[in-house]
This record gives sequence, structure tokens and C-alpha cells, in this order.
Amino acid sequence: MSLEVTDLTIDIGDRRVVDGVSFDVPDGARVGLIGESGSGKSLTALAILGLLPDAAVAGGSVRWNGRELIGLPDRELADLRGDEIGIVFQEPQTALNPIRTIGRQIGESVRIHEGLSRSEVRARAVAEAARVALPDPARIVSRYPHQLSGGQRQRAAIAMALACRPRLLIADEPTTALDVTIQAEILELLLSLVTDDGMSLVFITHDLAVLSQIATHAVVLEDGRVVETGPISTLLTSPASEVTRGLLRDATATLWSPDRGDR
Repeated sequence: MSLEVTDLTIDIGDRRVVDGVSFDVPDGARVGLIGESGSGKSLTALAILGLLPDAAVAGGSVRWNGRELIGLPDRELADLRGDEIGIVFQEPQTALNPIRTIGRQIGESVRIHEGLSRSEVRARAVAEAARVALPDPARIVSRYPHQLSGGQRQRAAIAMALACRPRLLIADEPTTALDVTIQAEILELLLSLVTDDGMSLVFITHDLAVLSQIATHAVVLEDGRVVETGPISTLLTSPASEVTRGLLRDATATLWSPDRGDR
């Protein structure tokens, strides 16, 4: 299955915030959307799944395995979310429901899409918690989000997104709120899971150093427009746009920051 985004536009009121964005994600590919805050990368991701704010209007084309998603009824989009396309958000504290147990939230998509019994859902939730290396998974599925650390909450959010083994994962800055050590663990986990399942990946970030660890190709955005595309190796060695050169300078400064040590 492949994702094809063609001339995507997003308007909020009389302002065009995404203007003619196009890129492809072939089956099994790992593509990054990168840019500074306000570049349109997160809105682009939300448009793919029909999760834009009510005030936003999308145009152009988003095709998943040949099926047009722009304008698709929400009920049909809901059938795709979690089943064929999963999403991990930046801040799990807001993505997770504070009054539901971790196990109930991990098991929700398999209950909906696979029609499992209550006992089967719990067993699946425990298995998925173990898969993302949550400690003592049989116990942790009975806990609530506030009882977990930030890194554990993000692992739970990843388990939720991948429980139904989607063919495409969208990860919207999933490590930004985490410290450097936990960030590295989450990136390693995501890469392992995506590779093992043969999933396609759209990884959203403002950090070229982070993107280089998980994606092979990148789409660079500025003010809602694509300014450069290409392999990560090319962006790191021969950036063509000033935006990418700025991202590279930031990445280099971060990698050699005294706060990070010699990493």
C-alpha cells in the first residue's frame, strides 16, 4: 500500500496555511516531514486522516492505496484510523484519556476493528504493552496515564497506534517532549517496530538529527510549501535550500551541545 499526496492545500479562513504540498510514501518507505514551527507539517499529517480542525478546509488529493481520502465521510475515515493507518501524537498526556486504563486504551482499536471479546482484548493489550517494552505489562495495563512516566506514556501511545498492525504509521514529533535518553529509546523502538512489521512511516519533526536516525527520505517545508526533497544523506551533505541549511546548523549544534555530551 502507498500514500500519494498531490497538491494538498489547507485553508483556515482566508489564509492558506498549506499550499500545494506533494509527496509519495511507497510501501515500506520511511519519509520525514521536516520544518520549523508553523511550516505546515503537522497540519499536513492531520489532513491525511481527516483530523483537521473544523475551521480548516483541505483541497487537492490524498490517496491511500488508490483511494481518495479528501472528502471521504468521517465514518469511512474512522474505519481506516488505527486499522490501516495509525498515528502517534507529540504529547501522550493529551492523547491518552486520563479516566481510562492503559489496557482499555491499547485494546480499543482491536475491540472496534477485530471484534474481540473482553478477555481477548485484555490479553491483546498485555501483549502489545510487552511489545513496546512497558515494564510488567500485566500490571501496567491496569494503570491510568497519570501513574506512568512520560516515556511509558509514549510507549503506551505507540502500542495504541500499532495494535491493529496498520500499514502506515504517522508519528507527529513523538519524542519532542522527552529527555534525550528516553528520546533515543523511543526512536529505536519505533524503528524496530516499523521494520519488523514492514510498515510505511511518515515521521514529523523539526530536528534533522532526529530524522536522520529513523527516516531515509525527507520533505522539507517552509510556510506551507515544499522547498526541498531528497534522501536524508543528501540533505546532510549537500542541502539545496537555505531552510535545510538552517536545520542542518541546528542539528550540528544540538549534537555537539555540552548538555548532550559527545553523542
